[in-house]
Amino acid sequence: MSSVFPLFKDESFSLESLSDETLTMRLASSEEDLHAVQALRYRVFYEEMTAKPTDEMKALRRDFDHVDPYCDHMMVIDHTKGDGPSSVVGTYRLLRRDGAAKNGHFYTQEEFNLDKVLSKPGEVLELGRSCVEAEYRTQSILNRLWGGIAAYVMHYDVKTMFGCASLPGADPEKHKIALAYLYQNHLAAEDIRPFAIDGRCETASMSGADISELSPREIVKNLPPLVKGYLRVGGVIGDGAVVDHQFDSVDVCIIVETDKITDKYSKHFMK
Repeated sequence: MSSVFPLFKDESFSLESLSDETLTMRLASSEEDLHAVQALRYRVFYEEMTAKPTDEMKALRRDFDHVDPYCDHMMVIDHTKGDGPSSVVGTYRLLRRDGAAKNGHFYTQEEFNLDKVLSKPGEVLELGRSCVEAEYRTQSILNRLWGGIAAYVMHYDVKTMFGCASLPGADPEKHKIALAYLYQNHLAAEDIRPFAIDGRCETASMSGADISELSPREIVKNLPPLVKGYLRVGGVIGDGAVVDHQFDSVDVCIIVETDKITDKYSKHFMK
């Protein structure tokens, strides 16, 4: 991991308007901050959920990868829990073109071909590693994170957001209804559509299940909250899903073009 962090510190960007006496919203600004974010991710992904840590992660009790040093890391900090790593209760990982160029690629490109997305003009933003401590999973905290992303998008004039969104459990058969629904109702337009790559990743079909007799409302109700959140703001998905055995999930690629964010959410977050 790089000893120089963050690489792209921007003193002109602030999340102060989303903070109050108890909770602070800001970007990680030191190695210590980054380690606290990674400790939260470890608690959520590996201790609460079913991701599989490496021996080094297990020893350090942190989730980390080669992409982390090139990203901005949004943090929600609860000051009533002191100043240690446990005070970080929410996070989102944000990666723009400059960081991806230094890293060599976006994380999502390890699972999906993004050539059409990345050929579009303007800034792009990869969203990933989103998690919130269990007791803080309230609409208020989620709204702060979404508000933080909206502020970041406006500050850097981001045109397109994307990232991997996970369905829990690494068995594509378990998710065939959800995958078919997403494919039939929320597939990205051809000119921007990513597709799952073969090779390192085991890919899964999205179009095999017959859902004509099923209630779309019931299918959507059972989608993971993060996927539903992206769909609500106008998100669309790529073609194909990828089995991620480390995180015990089936991943789809979500794309949100910021000029197409639905009016309701644009007015709420993009003020």
